[in-house]
Amino acid sequence: MTDHPIEIWHRIVRQRDPSALMSLLAEDAVFYSPVVHTPQHGRKQVATYLGAAFHVFFNPTFQYVRDIVGASDAMLEFETELDGIQVNGVDLIKWNEAGQIVEFKVMIRPLKAITMVHQRMAALLQSDR
Repeated sequence: MTDHPIEIWHRIVRQRDPSALMSLLAEDAVFYSPVVHTPQHGRKQVATYLGAAFHVFFNPTFQYVRDIVGASDAMLEFETELDGIQVNGVDLIKWNEAGQIVEFKVMIRPLKAITMVHQRMAALLQSDR
């Protein structure tokens, strides 16, 4: 039996291994960022944004504090600290019948955190170009 998509996601996060994203993402995956107006389409683009998020969010304080999992989607609530700012957010994840993520949406709070994340993500994504 293959692992559940959320189990795979948690393993990727624990191992801090964004290279494993490509096999978890569907070719037509879509990423909705809390700081970018337009959705990002396609496996490669979604992996780029999620990879940047790994660098911004995943530090020793990052933790998922609640999972609500349905048949084809989940809400994962997380907490982390960035430069003294407590960040709280959710990842809304939807997958297809093959167990690949087709939609990944991130929402965070408070406003200070959104501003900081926007600056850090922009710097990382600009350096990749």
